[in-house]
Amino acid sequence: MNFKKFIKAAVCCMMAAALAVMAGCGGSEKKAEAPKKVLKVGMECAYAPYNWSQTNADGGAVKIAGSSEYAYGYDVIIAKKLADSMGAELEVHKIEWDGLPPAVVSGKIDAAIAGMSITSKRKETVDFTKPYYYANVVALVKKGTPQAEAKSVADLKGSVATSQLNTIWYDQIDQIPDVKKLPAIDTVPGMIVALKSGKCNLIVTDIPTAKAAAFANPELAMIQFPEDKGFKTSREDVEIGIAVKKGNKELLDAMNKVLGGMTEADFNKIMDEAIQKQPLAK
Repeated sequence: MNFKKFIKAAVCCMMAAALAVMAGCGGSEKKAEAPKKVLKVGMECAYAPYNWSQTNADGGAVKIAGSSEYAYGYDVIIAKKLADSMGAELEVHKIEWDGLPPAVVSGKIDAAIAGMSITSKRKETVDFTKPYYYANVVALVKKGTPQAEAKSVADLKGSVATSQLNTIWYDQIDQIPDVKKLPAIDTVPGMIVALKSGKCNLIVTDIPTAKAAAFANPELAMIQFPEDKGFKTSREDVEIGIAVKKGNKELLDAMNKVLGGMTEADFNKIMDEAIQKQPLAK
């Protein structure tokens, strides 16, 4: 091989080696993965069977942001379905009932999934999805009391009653003749304590809350009256929705797409499962 051919061959070899190295480097590079979307959801985590807190992840519970506890219940099950449909990671925030709408408005959370009735007043500050549950209003009483024998709201005359603060249930108490209406109570557990201790002899609430309380406390009973003898409610009183920030159409549409594919029977089945899994039921 003459000198020119040798130089030419050497250059070719060097170029081939360089290309191989470049190819090898390019092959080892990984494209940066886009951060996974996060769906921030707020709830009380103290409102069984809609939501509650527990010490572990049993049953599919989700870690509460900034806490060592986990959240589970009907709202968490629904929230997981919604997050999965969006390819997002669910992040649960524990927020007191009165703080939920402000948290949505401020953007601290993306949505409040917390057993919240779709009322005209609330729609002034937040937007709502389609209903994700229908909650009729009933009475929760102690067994063996005159209230437990009632066949209508009229039969509850003169009862000492209360309900949860800032709920439509508290307003329904006024339908009971000569009722002794106590101040509203912050939480559902607080309401149950008041009833069991004798501070009141009647709580006005919705079917899931009453069912869960009676399931966990054998001395309590849910009283559901015939439609013409029960509490008079409007459509907005019983429709439970998810609150999102006004104008967030993208999130609203994504959630409605999932909820629109579910039936009332689907909602009731999930709620019954949540009632049986609540901590006090064990």
